[in-house]
Amino acid sequence: MSETIQIPAIKFSQGNNRELYSFVVDGKIIPKFANIVRIGRDQENQNELFGYQRPEVFAHIKEIRRYLESENPLMPNALVIAFDRTVDFDEFTMKGADNSASSAGVLNLPCSDDAAMKIGWIVDGQQRTAAIRDSSVESFPVSVVAFVANQEEQREQFILVNSTKPLPKDLIYELLPSTNTRLALPLEKRKLPAQIVTRLNYPVDSDGPSPFAGRIKTPTNRNPDANISYNSVLKLLEHSLSDGTLMHYTYTESGEPDVDGIVTILNKYWGAVADTFPTAWKLPPTKSRLTHGAGMVSMGFLMDAITERADDHADLSKAAFRDEIERISGQCKWIEGSWNFSDGPRAWNDIQNLPKDIEALANYLLKEYLSKHTVSSNK
Repeated sequence: MSETIQIPAIKFSQGNNRELYSFVVDGKIIPKFANIVRIGRDQENQNELFGYQRPEVFAHIKEIRRYLESENPLMPNALVIAFDRTVDFDEFTMKGADNSASSAGVLNLPCSDDAAMKIGWIVDGQQRTAAIRDSSVESFPVSVVAFVANQEEQREQFILVNSTKPLPKDLIYELLPSTNTRLALPLEKRKLPAQIVTRLNYPVDSDGPSPFAGRIKTPTNRNPDANISYNSVLKLLEHSLSDGTLMHYTYTESGEPDVDGIVTILNKYWGAVADTFPTAWKLPPTKSRLTHGAGMVSMGFLMDAITERADDHADLSKAAFRDEIERISGQCKWIEGSWNFSDGPRAWNDIQNLPKDIEALANYLLKEYLSKHTVSSNK
């Protein structure tokens, strides 16, 4: 199928020559010219991120559909669509009109059955569009605001539009590394950790083996072995970047963080962790407190303690990390037994992902590690 839909529209500008269009269209025909694209990874292009929308939430779509099929539905909020190239707009000549901010005309939208050929991407309104598409109503006109932008700008708008709504946080964080716009401070602070998580989860050729490869749960990771929480890895990175080993990699002569250096030392250390506790590392958090949030963050603090004792932590090898971790391996009860805390024993699976439990576990690991060094130095 190849056709062009003509729709009356208002064209207006914002910012530096940015063109926007406001129009009303039957929601049933939106899929003819705009994609509902789920976020994913291109397996043939080094897992490059594409798209930006959350997966359809079927229960929510069903509720919207039921409402649309009711007696007198109302959907006043506009959908937001991004066009990936300049569209054809035939402007009307209106006598006596004096409005330099906008102009009326006809928008010519090419349609295609080929998803790759569609001109539009839905930035906001994915579930409403899906509900209209699947509903039994013959038509349902909706208001649309559209703008012209490349995919990076579309992702930025998606984050800005949805960051105040109940979106999955992991989806927002996974999109952060692919944006260059200035975001709200809380999101800006998580941009570097999110970039590092992506490199750990989807290593590039120069990174070498990553113990985290495919293991971190994200909206784009379909690996059934992905059972390490995205948020747990973010937390351990944020602690180290703000006041630990990784902080030294954020201040460079170029002014840019040394992401390659960060990824290298993380792969060495966590590779040593995986080698020291191979069974616990392979198990999901329900069966291992090592891959649990409390274990991940606590072992992150141990990494900072180990590197702090080194003359040059950049030169630490995986084998050197493994030697240090093995000093306390006998005291670690990741999958069975009890932790011998100072206030009494705690069953291995009694440790929860709570601040007080993370603090207790981290303090125990650090105390045991430092005590082993004290004993060694006294011999």
